[in-house]
Amino acid sequence: MKDFDVLVVGGGHAGVEAAAAAARMGARVGLVTFDLDTIGAMSCNPAIGGLGKGHLVREVDALDGIIARAADAAAIHYRMLNRSKGSAVWGPRVQADRQLFKAAVQAALREQSAITQIAGEAQALEISNGRVTGLMLADGTTLSAQAVILCTGTFLGGTLFRGEERLAGGRIGEQSARRLAEQLRDAALPMARLKTGTPPRLDGRTIDWARLEVQPSDADEWTMSPLTVGRRNPQLACAITRTNNATHDVIRSNLARSPLFSGAIGAQGPRYCPSIEDKVHRFGDRDGHQVFLEPEGLRTAMVYPNGISTSLPADVQLAMLQTMPGLESVEMAVSGYAVEYDHVDPRSLDSGLQMRALRGLYCAGQINGTTGYEEAAAQGLVAGAHAAAAVLGREAPALDRANSYIAVMVDDLTLQGVSEPYRMLTARAEYRLRLRASNASTRLTPVGIAAGLVGEQRQEWFDRRDAQRIVWDTALDRRLTSREVAGARPDAPPRTLREWLTYDGVAQDSLVTHLPEGFISDDVGLELTEDAAYAPYLARQEAELRDLRASETLAIPDGFRFRDVPGLSNEMIERLHAAQPGTLAAAGRVPGITPAALAALLVHTRRAQALA
Repeated sequence: MKDFDVLVVGGGHAGVEAAAAAARMGARVGLVTFDLDTIGAMSCNPAIGGLGKGHLVREVDALDGIIARAADAAAIHYRMLNRSKGSAVWGPRVQADRQLFKAAVQAALREQSAITQIAGEAQALEISNGRVTGLMLADGTTLSAQAVILCTGTFLGGTLFRGEERLAGGRIGEQSARRLAEQLRDAALPMARLKTGTPPRLDGRTIDWARLEVQPSDADEWTMSPLTVGRRNPQLACAITRTNNATHDVIRSNLARSPLFSGAIGAQGPRYCPSIEDKVHRFGDRDGHQVFLEPEGLRTAMVYPNGISTSLPADVQLAMLQTMPGLESVEMAVSGYAVEYDHVDPRSLDSGLQMRALRGLYCAGQINGTTGYEEAAAQGLVAGAHAAAAVLGREAPALDRANSYIAVMVDDLTLQGVSEPYRMLTARAEYRLRLRASNASTRLTPVGIAAGLVGEQRQEWFDRRDAQRIVWDTALDRRLTSREVAGARPDAPPRTLREWLTYDGVAQDSLVTHLPEGFISDDVGLELTEDAAYAPYLARQEAELRDLRASETLAIPDGFRFRDVPGLSNEMIERLHAAQPGTLAAAGRVPGITPAALAALLVHTRRAQALA
């Protein structure tokens, strides 16, 4: 019998972050997965980050996780999403070379001497006196541990669907964890099924790129991790095509062959990443949907068509593809498919992602009902850190809704549960103005240092950065008269440099002689400028939240039109309409309704009452 402090089942994004976090905390870790060569593999899209998701990546990185640095090591296309809006909702995203990303993850794990990688199938949990004590592998090997973290992704009871085909598996060409799924169900743990899917892969040599709109990588050289110096790889452009009426006709005429519509798939799929057949069925009046053609690597012709996840038969997929501009002669290298899999009800977990009814068992990633690499990585870090802290008698990192998107997600999952795969959105965070992707290190690295989760290299980097931030922050308190500031009105009163940075009509460049050297081009300078810009809004937001807590008994009238409330997503509108809450407090108990949504509901309800 091999003895560990923590065992991790699964080598995907949740599993590697769980193993690495537990090891950084000082635990002896065993990482069990079917095939060691697939550790860190990108099962679906070859990209990391995005709206809301980029915040999670930066936060995992601030706590010394792997995903951001691996993304930089593999990045072949950088794009900051939502740049036309305020920086609080910017979404850093990179297109990654699949092989380089996997190699970077595996290299990072090899640097952790406390992690032992074990090839095998986790067949059953070892349980004694209501507590998990280890794992039994399919070959009969027994591994003991005080904590086991399940990061099974789509492999737990996974079934693949493509047209009329049905295959057991969690990813094409790989088996599913059937026996472990059966044990969990036999233990009467609260479980259900969810569904996700992936699009076909295209041979880029058969695409007419000249006919397509090109989307180049960002020119300014930002990175996913501040520890990354410069970009590592040549940058490739992506391209955009669209579906059209001919595409939709092909899909509609074959809906009966789709397992999604034939009744073969009964599980709910991700709301924010629906299949193309679901888009066409639900939004039949649309004349087209964008499809982003994303290269999968520097040494492959494979292209990922983002936006057309499908489980239609392979022949229909090819016919559909060849109706789109630039794809008339495209060849399909791999056809798309859907996967249905088991997940646990995350309401059965505590805030450290430990199963309340079975101590020592932790769950992270898609097994908790989420979708996405980034959500999985963040949960893996939480579960790994909490498991190690419990075993070693230490304090886990102190994360809450006011300091991290990670805690927003964990809170949403464990308190509200899921009825569909959960995706992180900036709208879910009531403190999103202070939870910017750009200030993740300032917010969370001290938390990681206090918990022993951050390594020496990052701690030294942070200490240098923090010292610089303190000096520059103090420098912004210097007062300047309007005569010293180009572009200021002559009658403007004296202000601090911090206030002039956000003053209407005053360009940053005109303040350069007053600012510390390098301020404008440095990420610390950007962060301090954003702090100054958001200061009045943060004060207002905190006042609104205080008002919200004092207004929970506010009545919501019968027949209230939730669709008229600005800022509510379609998901929230549907849930509120179905629940018909009578008060603001009742609305807050509806699953999926965020504090930010309640604040919007409060304002709109009061306005409606005033007009009545």
